[in-house]
Amino acid sequence: MTVASLLAFAGLCLVLALTPGPDTFLVLRFSLSRQSAGIAAAAGTALGSLVWALAVALGLAALLEQSAEVYRILKIIGGLYLVYLGVMAFIASRKRTSTGVEPALRRTTLRSGFAAGMLSTMMNPKVGLFFLAIAPQFVPHDDAAIGNTLVLGAVVAVVGSLYLVVVALLAGRAVAWLKRPAVTTWLERISAGILAALGLGTIALSAES
Repeated sequence: MTVASLLAFAGLCLVLALTPGPDTFLVLRFSLSRQSAGIAAAAGTALGSLVWALAVALGLAALLEQSAEVYRILKIIGGLYLVYLGVMAFIASRKRTSTGVEPALRRTTLRSGFAAGMLSTMMNPKVGLFFLAIAPQFVPHDDAAIGNTLVLGAVVAVVGSLYLVVVALLAGRAVAWLKRPAVTTWLERISAGILAALGLGTIALSAES
């Protein structure tokens, strides 16, 4: 694998990362409660991408391409998880408003952010299909195919997580600059609503297919 092909692949990953998706809104939601939790969520998405890269390298994710039913089921599970995250985020913001305290800042841990980011990516079959569709175009047909596929997975993880870390830092700075609890609460509710809507949309489209 040449340096030129790696740079071309990294550029493609950057374009895809700049397209807002579930991971972006997930990191935004955690960052609004706690900046470090948003960064942890970004790290979790990176690990999820590496898991998909390993699955593709070993040929496991080929099942998604061959079985429409497996793909549909995994999309529904991922959609349900996004709905769950959105509902829980909305409930947390309601509790903070009614009690006047900041439960989200105490309950949103680094572990929960990391786990949410990892699970969100691992439950998104589009990540696996991305590797299945793109990796063969960049991986040479030689004995190092598994290693080269993992290298591409590392590139996806690094580019995607760096972008999400920037999102987390910007969100954290915005909240610190505004310092208005009402604004933070509404931003959390909007991001929670977007997560839930993405999940419901995924489930609806999967049920129709």
